Amino acid sequence: SFAQQRLWFLAQLEPGNPFYNIPGAIRLQGQLNQQALHDSLNEILRRHEVLRTNFQTVAGQVIQVISSVTLISFPIIDLSELTGEEQEALVKQLAQTEAQQPFNLETDRMIRAKLLRLDQHEHVLLLTFHHIASDGWSIGVFVSELSALYCAFCNGQISPLAELPIQYADFAAWQTQWLTADVLDSQLAYWQNQLQGVPAVLELPTDYPRPAIQTFRGANYTFQISPQLTVALQNFSQQQGCTLFMTMLAAFNTLLSRYSGSEDIVVGSPIANRNHAQIEELIGFFVNTLVLRTKLESNLTFEQLLTQVREVALEAYAHQDLPFELLVEKLQPQRSLSHTPLFQVMFVLQNAPHSELELQGLDWNVLESDSSTAKFDLTLFVEEVNSGLKATFEYNTDLF
Repeated sequence: SFAQQRLWFLAQLEPGNPFYNIPGAIRLQGQLNQQALHDSLNEILRRHEVLRTNFQTVAGQVIQVISSVTLISFPIIDLSELTGEEQEALVKQLAQTEAQQPFNLETDRMIRAKLLRLDQHEHVLLLTFHHIASDGWSIGVFVSELSALYCAFCNGQISPLAELPIQYADFAAWQTQWLTADVLDSQLAYWQNQLQGVPAVLELPTDYPRPAIQTFRGANYTFQISPQLTVALQNFSQQQGCTLFMTMLAAFNTLLSRYSGSEDIVVGSPIANRNHAQIEELIGFFVNTLVLRTKLESNLTFEQLLTQVREVALEAYAHQDLPFELLVEKLQPQRSLSHTPLFQVMFVLQNAPHSELELQGLDWNVLESDSSTAKFDLTLFVEEVNSGLKATFEYNTDLF
């Protein structure tokens, strides 16, 4: 797919870089059935070809090569001899090391699993996906399938999941055929008009000068937005005929404008891009990136700004089929190794459907992990949780 081409290209540009890893660490408490877990992971690998796909160059063209081997190696590291304090320190260190371990796109599976044994009733499962084969929605699919399979295998049953009618490679083939000249031209005309004369860089006040070559070293800062303020934001959005995403983006744009001194703010934002029922159940890299441009003239009220953000977002949704990679290729913005093209700041409201992980006989919780990477200068992630809104800034530590 076009999105995979871009990630493959970035991997050639920065070989051995882990910034497109999607890591996770889950603490499991209770009686773990290791065989059922092992079989569940391997069944998911069998079901979703994209997780056992490699990327190779043939006659100058990068292609997907799908392996028929559906076994995933599943190392188990025993930490039970250590004290509780030593265990916690080592778990953190191993999770960090695993998150930083790069994938070889030509030879590796696009999913890795490792089990840390703390004692008979406590384990930590480390999982890492490569973004070229996965996205936020895919994690929800993975969790749902893992829950169903683990329960079945614990009880000696066969997989309850129906076979998938199509695979990611079918989508990639469809995408390249569907984006004909007519479809491309109408989508491209909108984006060329919308992004004409777009500023090359959003000049935020940084702590350090921008390196000549963009680095992807990063860190996170997380904070909570209270339930009361969350309800007030939701009510306000409703009154204005807007979504929470639009209200939050308008507020973020205001902040960026104030700190940069610019009235022309360009922010990237992902969209699930799952417009067909058949691909909703697939693991794969479907997400597309929209470029949202807002003009903040100094005399605007917040309501006027919100109206503009709403219009920009709705028009972008109507033209979401043009892959971001193709947009960059067609617009040919001035390229620089020091920053990403078209935008350097991203806003993400995480509201993709996600299943609760249910593993028979086990309590679980996700361990907070920091991948120490940043794909952009600054990204604001906002997620709706029971306690209101959880927000995280991911920032490049060579700038901030």
